[in-house]
Amino acid sequence: MSEDFKLNAEAREDLGKGASRRLRRLEGKVPAIVYGGKAKKPASIMVSQKELTKHLESEAFFSHIIELNIDGKSENVILKDLQRHPAKGYTMHADFQRVSKTTKLNTSVPLHFLNEETAKGVKLQGGKIVHNMVQLDITCLPADLPEYIEVDVADLELGHSLHISDLKLPKGVESVELSHGPDHDQPVVSINKPRGMASEEAESEDGEEGGEEEK
Repeated sequence: MSEDFKLNAEAREDLGKGASRRLRRLEGKVPAIVYGGKAKKPASIMVSQKELTKHLESEAFFSHIIELNIDGKSENVILKDLQRHPAKGYTMHADFQRVSKTTKLNTSVPLHFLNEETAKGVKLQGGKIVHNMVQLDITCLPADLPEYIEVDVADLELGHSLHISDLKLPKGVESVELSHGPDHDQPVVSINKPRGMASEEAESEDGEEGGEEEK
């Protein structure tokens, strides 16, 4: 993990939709909640819209341990959910989950696809990359949490797929899906025939059949 994220927050007493709207419009704050942890109750908080927006520019913020300072008291959390305005895109609400150094957590991390343009099925066979997943659900200790997982498609051929079991997960990181058994080994990325290629092959086959009949 190459970056350290710190986010300041304040406890929030004034709850409800009306109070949340006032926070966003008049104070430039985002209502949020922090939950999880043994013997700790969920807490309503508010964070700076400007500060949060700046952090959200980094992809790593979505899959990284965040030091959340609530009125001067620090807690380690991860960002679990984010609600944005459907038209304007600004953050309307955020959910943070407390994490412990000794307890495994479940979260999602982004997938970074490598060598897509030079993959065998693309460069040599004219196929098209199809992403079946863009993130992976994992479980690990906070210290082992990766910012992303690399998926190298260099050797992937036309008509073939890479599955979760084909990924090289970092040490200490496990797939949530695979923990449910081999039947959950879902495809991650495939190289398929473009629509135009499929129709051209069909036309070619029809032409060959017609030629044979004329003979």
